[in-house]
Amino acid sequence: MAIYRCGRCGSINRVADERVRDRPRCGRCKAQLDTAGAPQPVDGAALAQAIASSPVPILVDCWATWCGPCRTVAPIVDALGRNHAGKMLVLKLDTDADPAEAGRRRIQGVPTFLLFHGGRELDRRTGVASRADLERWIASHTGQPPARASHP
Repeated sequence: MAIYRCGRCGSINRVADERVRDRPRCGRCKAQLDTAGAPQPVDGAALAQAIASSPVPILVDCWATWCGPCRTVAPIVDALGRNHAGKMLVLKLDTDADPAEAGRRRIQGVPTFLLFHGGRELDRRTGVASRADLERWIASHTGQPPARASHP
């Protein structure tokens, strides 16, 4: 069973592994689900909804448009999302667009990565990290094996 978040309404959808390639639709709003695993932008309300309802781990990339290191790590975050598609959600919180949420989450620098599972924050780390380091960090907290790299 694979888990995908609807980019339109934010609902969490379960999709049978054999149906992932059939262009599944959201059970709530009927929008086509993105099953590629690309990171999805969220605000505070959408993040809270995802944390409360996701049965799979969530990696949140807290970033800002002006942040050079955030742009450096963006392709790594994209690759993580795509390689863990259906097994982990990858979300992006623009701390400048939602400073209140950044404050609630105690974000003091960007990029900051937050890892959630079971409705709670498991860990966080700040600063640029390699893909291998992020994979190991995620695996150490979720028990999920690192994804096999299909791109750098």
